[in-house]
Amino acid sequence: MTDAIACFGEILLRMTAPGRELMLQKPHLDVYVAGAEANVGVGLANLGHSVKMVSRLPDNALGQAALDALRRHGVDTSGIARTADRMGLYFLTQGAGHRASEIFYDRKDSAFAKAGPEDFDWPALLDGVALLHLSGITPALGPRSAEAAIAAADAAAERGIAVSFDGNYRSQLWESWDSDPKSVLTRLVAKAQILFGNHRDISLLLGKEFSGEGAGRRREAAEAAFAAFPNLTTIASTARHVEDADRHRISARIDTLEGEAQTEEVLVAGIVDRIGAGDAFAAGILHGLRSGRDLEWTVRSGLAVTCLKHSLPGDFSLFGPKDIEAFMAGGLDVRR
Repeated sequence: MTDAIACFGEILLRMTAPGRELMLQKPHLDVYVAGAEANVGVGLANLGHSVKMVSRLPDNALGQAALDALRRHGVDTSGIARTADRMGLYFLTQGAGHRASEIFYDRKDSAFAKAGPEDFDWPALLDGVALLHLSGITPALGPRSAEAAIAAADAAAERGIAVSFDGNYRSQLWESWDSDPKSVLTRLVAKAQILFGNHRDISLLLGKEFSGEGAGRRREAAEAAFAAFPNLTTIASTARHVEDADRHRISARIDTLEGEAQTEEVLVAGIVDRIGAGDAFAAGILHGLRSGRDLEWTVRSGLAVTCLKHSLPGDFSLFGPKDIEAFMAGGLDVRR
């Protein structure tokens, strides 16, 4: 595999109350393979890119099911080690009407969370890799995971491999240990060329607020991030306005040193599942950037994939290039 994209992070099982029910309202759950970085990897593989997943899974039936799910979508799993430890889980109750969705985690001492920087052979794992994708979820798992994420970013930077980083701030995870998210995330963003995050993420990193509203505030935050992190070349984000659980209005934006591109707001109605939509957005943006598209096309690609993801249950985005084209063309009638 050459010119591949490597995604580093924990692969989980997602346990979901069926339909719009509360947790264990009926005594069964729907199970999906999940995990932010794995979601990006599957999204990119479905868009035609060579993707390698780097992670650790338990050497049992649950780990094998997760491995098989990634393989089915064309992801190279040779970078996934198998151990005697447990599978990480998270639980989701889907929102309905004016009741918000709710997530809680069961990830402590999982096969991935117990791993540290010494458990990953980065010279071998990064062989043939052109881009490494990370997120803020990995360092939030605990001090060893934070060290592992920093080691991954350092190894990529030493080899001239571009780093893509999604802030993905998860307060539940950071607050579960004696953490310093600002310090850790700053070290990771300093190695990145591509950042997925909005003005709130940049406020956390820089310890400052940004004035104004909308596009002006996001550009001000982007310029501050470019000044603080000289390696950064691209910042991409979405803006989401929630009317209720079934109707969201979403727009997308991309900023570079030289310019910016912003989409119009799109109404996403009849939402099936919003979880994983941010990872789908990252996949759509990386697809445009890796394909050499201009900013306008790239930001619309990100918007297309994130909006389409709301139509699928589970965390994975299963859309290909033709689906992006159809979304951009506005065709909602049956394709015959």
